[in-house]
Amino acid sequence: MTIFDTYHTNLLPYDGEVNYYANILPTHMANHYFNALINNIAWQNDEVYMFGKHIITQRKVAWYANDGKSYAYANTTKMALPFTPLLLEIKAIAEKITQTKFNSCLLNLYHNGSQGMGWHSDNEKSILANSTIASFSFGADRRFTFKHKTSKQTINILLHHGSMLLMKNTTQAKWWHSLPKSKKINAPRINLTFRQMV
Repeated sequence: MTIFDTYHTNLLPYDGEVNYYANILPTHMANHYFNALINNIAWQNDEVYMFGKHIITQRKVAWYANDGKSYAYANTTKMALPFTPLLLEIKAIAEKITQTKFNSCLLNLYHNGSQGMGWHSDNEKSILANSTIASFSFGADRRFTFKHKTSKQTINILLHHGSMLLMKNTTQAKWWHSLPKSKKINAPRINLTFRQMV
């Protein structure tokens, strides 16, 4: 297995640490993972409760974890499926590079640029505080934005097919992040975020 060492320095100017590994996987391997994920993951439309309303998103999600760990966000709870061999393979790549053990993975499937994610932080109490989150991108390149919770400064990065983004330390406490929508994007994107649940 070939892994390209494309480590970049911290993308955030303060109050957190974000490292980007562009094209960490060879194109043929990234293509293989994309096709396998889109066809073999137990995708479901996400259901959230916001402002008292039950919302079913067009975006699809899946939750996999060790020991049946649940994940609660947006007033809903996801019950975990056991890791598949494919997810264990990708998780091993993340763990080798980060020297961190992950016990869960949230997957998102965005069918095109009309689907995105608003401002949020992955700082629920069920996630180990100030832990590392390893985020893989497969499929369409998408812009990803950070916004500081106090200064409102924004940082933008383009996440490429086969790349990995690491969010560490106080990033979730101090910054929001989002995946903006874009009418120019017609292709799907799959995102895997490996996490450390309490």
